[in-house]
Amino acid sequence: MKNLTNKPLFRMQTSVVVLLLVPLIVLSQDSKSATQKNPQSLTGKYEGTGKGADGDIPLTLELVDESGKFSGRVTTPREVHQILKGAMTDGLLSLELENKGSPAKLTLKQKDDKLIGELTADGRTGAVEFHRVATDEISGEWDGTADANGQPFPFTLTLKVDGEKVTGASSSQLGTSTITSGSWKDGKLVFVLDSANGQIGMVATIVDGKLVGDFDLSGQMTGKWAAVKKKP
Repeated sequence: MKNLTNKPLFRMQTSVVVLLLVPLIVLSQDSKSATQKNPQSLTGKYEGTGKGADGDIPLTLELVDESGKFSGRVTTPREVHQILKGAMTDGLLSLELENKGSPAKLTLKQKDDKLIGELTADGRTGAVEFHRVATDEISGEWDGTADANGQPFPFTLTLKVDGEKVTGASSSQLGTSTITSGSWKDGKLVFVLDSANGQIGMVATIVDGKLVGDFDLSGQMTGKWAAVKKKP
């Protein structure tokens, strides 16, 4: 009996499957790695209120969590309190704040996307509640370089984030490729470029202000890539 399998078609379908699966596999591995390194990173900007004798007081918390080492500042309408040190114990975050006169302390517990607790300053204690402020780190133009079998391949990446959806394009000496699908979620960028040489699956995270990740060209070539955001 003759083998009726269309081998070129089968290879093409296999490449498409690999293209779709590789970003997801890499993303899963990156997610697990990130969770192991920093399971409860609280880095970000938060806005909220504190309960005072004269009513609610607007507060801003800028928090940096570097593997359990905390820094940043708390801003009130009257002054700025630098975070001197902090510790996370049994899910409770305690921050010592710079304050004129008596010590100041912020004690917080994470609840969903909020930080809820108490602020003690000048001998008084009041309830506080913060919510994380969403920041767009992705939208804009990026100067990128891909490792194409050991050779650097420069390209320009233009990205736009709307919620979790990512759109844009990539341009290089080979022309312009459009992003056909893309997402930015939980610190992970995943998108597919429709190029003249085939679809390119790309994944990345932000490391020290740069996009760093992997690409897969229709199963024909894989490698690393990185990009630096252009200054406005």
